Amino acid sequence: MTRSMMSRRRVLGLLGATATLPALAACGNSLDEDSGEQSGEVKIGLVVPQSGVYAALGTDLRQGWDLWLKENGGKLGSYSVKTVTSDEGETPQTGVPAVQRVLQSEQVDIVVGLVNSATALGAAPLMAEAKKTLVVINAGAADITGKARSPYVWRTSFQNAQVAAPAGTYLGKQAIPGGVFLIASDYAAGTEARSGFRTAYEAAGGKIVGEAKPPFGTTQDYQPFLAQIQRAKAGAVYAFFAGAEAVRFVQQYAQFGLKATTPLYGSGFLTEGGVLKGQGDAAVGVRTSLFYTDQLDNPANTKFVDAYQKAYKAAPTCYSVSAWDAAAVLDRALGKADGLDGDRVSEALGDVGTISDSPRGAWSFDGQSPRQEFYLRTVQPVDGQLRNVVSASLGQQSQV
Repeated sequence: MTRSMMSRRRVLGLLGATATLPALAACGNSLDEDSGEQSGEVKIGLVVPQSGVYAALGTDLRQGWDLWLKENGGKLGSYSVKTVTSDEGETPQTGVPAVQRVLQSEQVDIVVGLVNSATALGAAPLMAEAKKTLVVINAGAADITGKARSPYVWRTSFQNAQVAAPAGTYLGKQAIPGGVFLIASDYAAGTEARSGFRTAYEAAGGKIVGEAKPPFGTTQDYQPFLAQIQRAKAGAVYAFFAGAEAVRFVQQYAQFGLKATTPLYGSGFLTEGGVLKGQGDAAVGVRTSLFYTDQLDNPANTKFVDAYQKAYKAAPTCYSVSAWDAAAVLDRALGKADGLDGDRVSEALGDVGTISDSPRGAWSFDGQSPRQEFYLRTVQPVDGQLRNVVSASLGQQSQV
């Protein structure tokens, strides 16, 4: 579901719930009665995939969250943190019950997580009923902080069109002979990415010379779509794929011979995280837009990458950073809020200002979603490993 939030009736019907949510109570102590200062424990429900196709992404999210707490004394504000992890799974049929579980059974104060956009939209009414805050650390649907916005739902990751738009503006200014062919999986995220790229690219003077929408989740052979690109004689291609689809598309793009003739651009998920290893040399030279790469040269990122590699023997991803920054903004908010209820926490989140010490670079909330710098990244070998190396800054971008 991408255009509106689930109704409460539909959510409860999905869950088979009989309990009502207003009775949920915060379990942390908001104030020390003697000193007037914050004290006690804040209980966080971390709802991320632990099984299914998104399990690897869930690992990155969990590691980013855990590392921030490890590096900051296990506290948010002056509260000691207890994290309760629940498996989001792959769909809202598993994700929404996971949110309800941490709200009802675990009595958490704040929920952090969510990869699936439909789950985030379906969870929003539960958060509103419970009057508790949800910080989304991946799901990219526009409606989450757009048309279906709830005052209790914030996001530290991205919006799908927001990732694609800076690349559209950049390529439009390049005046690429032959124009750009646009290809993205046929589902909500792909649709939003296509729209964001097209609007920005055409506004910058570019011309779309073809478009393809391979079926999501079932396409194994991209040859018919690659043939369309070849026939269009496009000067470049912009693609939105993630996970296993990104691996297949990039490998087949090279095998078809297009890598040698037609530069490939995409939303950053095309070459982010574990997919890059799976793509191998086929990915070298692919350029993507995203708000983070472990190759960013700033003090906060240098420190973050070093700590992450020491802790997990792996390079951090944009997913790790989104979770890290969720902890960072909650730390600031809980340092200001005089309670753990959603109204006070959400009000405090709105007052955190610029996050100047993030690994991604300075960013701030704009409409409960990040306004942040985007980068053009090019896949290159660095010290024997493929990395997304910064080629250019694409400027600050709010949600589209």
